[in-house]
Amino acid sequence: MSLITLKDLLSHARENKYAVGAFNITNLDLIDTLIDAAIEENSPIILQIAEVHFKYLNFEEIGPAIINAAKKVRIPICVHLDHGQSFQTVMRAIRAGFTSVMFDGSHHPIEENIRQTKEVVNAAHSVGVSVEGEIGAVGGEAIGEQAATAHAAEKSLFTKVEEAIRFKEETNTDAMAIAIGNVHGLYKGEPDLDFDRLIQIRDATKVPLVLHGGSGISDQDFKKAVSLGINKINFYTGMSQKAVISVKEYLDKTPGAISYPDLVGKAMQSVKETVRDRLRVFGSSGMCTAEKSICISCDEESCQLEDPRFKPESKTVLYSDLVERISKEVLDQLK
Repeated sequence: MSLITLKDLLSHARENKYAVGAFNITNLDLIDTLIDAAIEENSPIILQIAEVHFKYLNFEEIGPAIINAAKKVRIPICVHLDHGQSFQTVMRAIRAGFTSVMFDGSHHPIEENIRQTKEVVNAAHSVGVSVEGEIGAVGGEAIGEQAATAHAAEKSLFTKVEEAIRFKEETNTDAMAIAIGNVHGLYKGEPDLDFDRLIQIRDATKVPLVLHGGSGISDQDFKKAVSLGINKINFYTGMSQKAVISVKEYLDKTPGAISYPDLVGKAMQSVKETVRDRLRVFGSSGMCTAEKSICISCDEESCQLEDPRFKPESKTVLYSDLVERISKEVLDQLK
């Protein structure tokens, strides 16, 4: 199956009422760990890099590594830029071969958010790359040592239905991240999602909706949110937290440990278990089995199954083709 765009992947998720898990990568070890988790669950997956995590990695080096790993497996994988803060960052991701990008202009007034998001959409769509935008403001973004700070959702920043309608109509994004009581990182108190607002936004926009700040939300609320129109769920803090806890437990039991590879191995095993569990909760587990195949195009090495729900002209994005198109078309857009 190889690479897939966010638009195609979430179209299938929306039709079949499940959500695709999107997990952030901050080092090379996470690449195979996340892919293995998805393979073991027969699930599609979104591998993403957030701009706030650029401090931990070399984007131009790890991006192709993710894409190369994704091309070698037979499950659908979307490689996505998470919370891109500028047009330049988005272009870096497209040049690297990402099949999807998020431009986050939610910190701007709505007019400026729409203007900049529309600019990104025009450039990305010209080379077949999907775009996620954000309307409303999902708070709590924190990294490093500050990540342990808990945050509460601010109702005044929740996504307004009328603004969501305008945002979709004027930007033509393929997916929309919304604020309905969700926050990034740790929650202060119990999450209280506004499901009525979610229903109104779903019915008014008819676009795949994205839930950021997935760590800390109960399984029951996840399943309800998915049933009401959430098709992509971002989840990072929870798996990072589980990795740290597993390392602490390992060191408590073996205080004389000096093997770094074993330390990393414990952390990655914890991440895999956490991600597999989330894929089940989100409803994507088993979507790559024969009777639920979401293959768009097949080759001699694939399962040979075709999904009639997709138009014949639809196809996965091939990395070599995408880079060639980018070299010509994106540069034309910038002239």
